[in-house]
Amino acid sequence: MASNKASYATGADQDGPDLRRRNVRGYSGSNGDILQTSDSYDYDKKAKKGAQSVLSILDEYEYIIAPLIFTFLAFFTRMYKIGLSPIVTWDEAHFGKFGSHYLKREFYFDVHPPLGKMLVGLSGYLAGYNGSFEFKSGDTYPEEVNYTFMRLFNATFGALCVPVAYFTARELNFRRPTVWLVTMMVLFENSYATISRFILLDSMLLLFTFTTILCWARFHRLQQESFSPEWWVWLLLTGVSIGCVCSVKWVGLFCTALVGLYTVEDLWNKFGNLRMPKVEYAQHVVARVIGLIAVPVLVYMFSFYLHFVVLQNSGPGDAQMSSLFQANLKGTQVGKDSPLEIAYGSRATLKNMGYGGGLLHSHVQVYPEGSQQQQVTCYHHKDANNDWFFYPNRNQPEYNAEAPLQFVADQDVIRLIHSQTGRNLHSHQVAAPVTKADYEVSSYGNTTIGDDKDHWTVEVVSDVASNDRSKIRTLTTAFRLKHTSLGCYLRAGNVNLPQWGFKQIEVTCTKDNKPGDVYTHWNVESHWNEKLPAGDPGSYKSPFIRDFLHLNVAMMTSNNALIPDPDKQDDLASHFWQWPILNVGLRMCGWDDHIVKYFLLGNPLVYWSSTASLAIFGLLVLWYLVRWQRGYDELKPGDIDQIHYSGLYPVAGWFLHYLPFVAMARVTYVHHYYPALYFAILTGGFVIDWFTRPLARGNRRVEWGVYFLWYAGVIGMFVLFRAVTFGMEGNNRQWSHLKWFNTWRITD
Repeated sequence: MASNKASYATGADQDGPDLRRRNVRGYSGSNGDILQTSDSYDYDKKAKKGAQSVLSILDEYEYIIAPLIFTFLAFFTRMYKIGLSPIVTWDEAHFGKFGSHYLKREFYFDVHPPLGKMLVGLSGYLAGYNGSFEFKSGDTYPEEVNYTFMRLFNATFGALCVPVAYFTARELNFRRPTVWLVTMMVLFENSYATISRFILLDSMLLLFTFTTILCWARFHRLQQESFSPEWWVWLLLTGVSIGCVCSVKWVGLFCTALVGLYTVEDLWNKFGNLRMPKVEYAQHVVARVIGLIAVPVLVYMFSFYLHFVVLQNSGPGDAQMSSLFQANLKGTQVGKDSPLEIAYGSRATLKNMGYGGGLLHSHVQVYPEGSQQQQVTCYHHKDANNDWFFYPNRNQPEYNAEAPLQFVADQDVIRLIHSQTGRNLHSHQVAAPVTKADYEVSSYGNTTIGDDKDHWTVEVVSDVASNDRSKIRTLTTAFRLKHTSLGCYLRAGNVNLPQWGFKQIEVTCTKDNKPGDVYTHWNVESHWNEKLPAGDPGSYKSPFIRDFLHLNVAMMTSNNALIPDPDKQDDLASHFWQWPILNVGLRMCGWDDHIVKYFLLGNPLVYWSSTASLAIFGLLVLWYLVRWQRGYDELKPGDIDQIHYSGLYPVAGWFLHYLPFVAMARVTYVHHYYPALYFAILTGGFVIDWFTRPLARGNRRVEWGVYFLWYAGVIGMFVLFRAVTFGMEGNNRQWSHLKWFNTWRITD
């Protein structure tokens, strides 16, 4: 039966003895319950209010507090025990040596742009290193090389990737739990932490990749504030980041392609906006040309300008550059004491003036097919096999060293005699070994044995020092060599011979008469003739733009030559399909017991979940496309925008960074996947964020419970595999529990 008694706020019985009793601290009512006193009520209320105020402050300033905590952990994971191994580890042998060249100001050559290596040189300078150490792989660092500081310098770039990932996830409009998860997946990714701990370029490449995506994401969020100061800042910062990432490695071009794809789509959408004035649209186009084309190009070119300014001394990379460039290096032998004008009987080296061109070269090895005569190639290293004698043609009297000097002039028909083997530069109607449309060039006969196929007509193209074409001059005269009998031109493109030709550049006789083809242009680089006085060819400068283009083409040519050698086994190389599934790792050093061992391996949960998210995203898009086709209208414009820019673009970034290595013929390693991995992580963040949205609208405790499981899994895997990152000391057998697959060569 329902009670007819009135309810009171105290909850006491209306007719009971407690109704009129005073509240006394600690007094028990007649039912045995402790009555709430006014003092304790106020205390609990204040405590609750205080707790809420602390939480509200933490919530309000989370965007400052969280990245600070993550950054602190990033520096710890990248720098803890960083100086444990005192030996030159993995590619420190290359990039440490390049840094040494900057400190000694010696010109060198490498397939990568100079920015990252200049930063390595800067780390050595700040560490007090003088550039004298050779950085041979496996050598112990001497006391005068503060390798720990140099590694710390590089690790800073890797650590800064973590806060950049945090702010990028925020700009992609992920919810806070997802932002933390994406940040942790970068923070506790073992491969990122490991590769950031050494004197390498990868931490710099990753940081500038991360900053490019951050700047792009922020720029996209400001589309409604076009041409505002902040809009301009982020547009220009995007351009600067693109320039920097491309100036470290050409892999940055894939990141550039992603921003370019977005820009094309953005301008296309604006083009379809009929309410936008044409002048405003033109301003958008010009702004992007300035920010996303001009600025990156200027940053990229400026890195090469600094490269040329710093490296003023002759070094091991001289031969990759033009003869005029080399002649202006301090301590060079190119053109030194070389007579200015070429005479018959002169011994000289001939440099191809094409971008990345080498020195005309021959050696005793013969072509395995075709004429099977002595090979003629282009070679970038200086040796005696690059020397040739200028001789008269066979229709003229034999060369007489005692006769008066006769100078080589435009339209002269000459022979070139290889100084080491005495054979004539020769061509005939035999297809070239690689470029089948051209004729083969060989060395044949000798000073007495030969025919008219040894004859070449000199055609002067230009001379930077004089308008007088009557003579050939050292360094300054550009000329072509036309085969007198066949009418073809001596050419050295950027085609590399197979292993039987030592990967040197193929020299052919091209049938195409193209005077502007610089690969058919030659100049005399070094010249010896005792009868002629020494000249001063170094008084003429090579223009920066030409040097810039020349070096970039040389880099491209050398990069294309980095193909796997079927006759050699590279235990460190891996295949593209192994990377997303974490099928393989990489030993970064020797595996003896006395060596601190590092194994380049990713966090399994990060790798496998991010790779799976790529497939899940594809299925998600397919699902919504099918439902849209069937008439369902369940996605709001904001949802479509989120899928488009926070999901589709990271997936596109992954494909742009991954697919080129599928088609690439060059040798590949696991670290080539690391930029693509970041886009897979962002895709994983989107997928998790999307599927946990119902939890965010419902039970937040369940949502946070799901995310804390992810956090625990990512951190737990990092801790489990921490030894591969921080260094494995002693017998490798003690780490056998980490060898989940036979391809993870953590133990013997």
